[in-house]
Amino acid sequence: MFRVFENADYAFIANRKKAYVVSAVATIVTVLAMAFNVATLGSWLNYGVDFTGGSLVQVRFEGPVEDSELRTALGGADAPPITRFGEAAQHEFVIRAPLAEGASITAVAEGIQAQIRDGLPGRNFDVVRTELVGAKIGGEMQGRAGMAILISFVLTLIYLAVRFEFRFGVAAVIATAHDVMLTLGVLALLRMEVSLATVAAILTILGYSLNDTIVVFDRIRENLHMKGARKRDPLELVNRSVNETLPRTVLTGGATLAVLLALTLLGGPVIREFAVVMIFGIVVGTYSSIFIGSAALIEIQKRWGIGEIREKPPRPEPATA
Repeated sequence: MFRVFENADYAFIANRKKAYVVSAVATIVTVLAMAFNVATLGSWLNYGVDFTGGSLVQVRFEGPVEDSELRTALGGADAPPITRFGEAAQHEFVIRAPLAEGASITAVAEGIQAQIRDGLPGRNFDVVRTELVGAKIGGEMQGRAGMAILISFVLTLIYLAVRFEFRFGVAAVIATAHDVMLTLGVLALLRMEVSLATVAAILTILGYSLNDTIVVFDRIRENLHMKGARKRDPLELVNRSVNETLPRTVLTGGATLAVLLALTLLGGPVIREFAVVMIFGIVVGTYSSIFIGSAALIEIQKRWGIGEIREKPPRPEPATA
């Protein structure tokens, strides 16, 4: 059966220091972008209404209205986030608008209504509800999002320490933290608005990257524990393991990227941010599974000697009558 990279034999481990440089430069750019955002925006990421507080206005039209029409009426590229609510036949939309300092929720709702009337003349609509998302609630959501990521790291470390060895857990956490950090860096660099959908994308990236890393680690463990492993160079065994799992890593990443690309092009503005964040995260996750996770495992073993390489005992011969 046809397999891409069936006989792959690339020197990934020998070139790991080049990957260190690439990741270090990307991390520095990330930190600088976040520092610049703190100086200009007041926060290291461009948080949306879900995190900073603002107003939520739900409107219902009597006739059909396209998302693009409503978005154009509310400012086009500068329009606040708009999502369709309920079934499409109900013609309802939820608009999340930031609440300017000193403004009231009533003023924001009235301003949105005025924009709709001017931008969509002759379209009758009603305001179903208006709600205020307080800054305190937004701050709590920021904390909970960070806590969710932290808890996932801890559980990952515990699981891999039990399933494999402690060094595998530490290396997997390093690789996954690398992916999350660089994804946040892109959000900071492009100043993309961070919403609940963005947090969902980051958590999805975390799970994808972790799964990919575990596949590589499982093959590394098999090769390190096979008969005769002590007589072979551990670096060569790790590099061989990465090459053996390369077809699965690349094909899985490619198939996922194809779906995300379709969502980006055809999914509309509502899901586009989620898909764009996911695309970058999948690329970084594939890169870290090949270069960062296995290299981190080697560095941990080299510096601290955590874990040990053991040959599997030979299977006992079946008893004969």
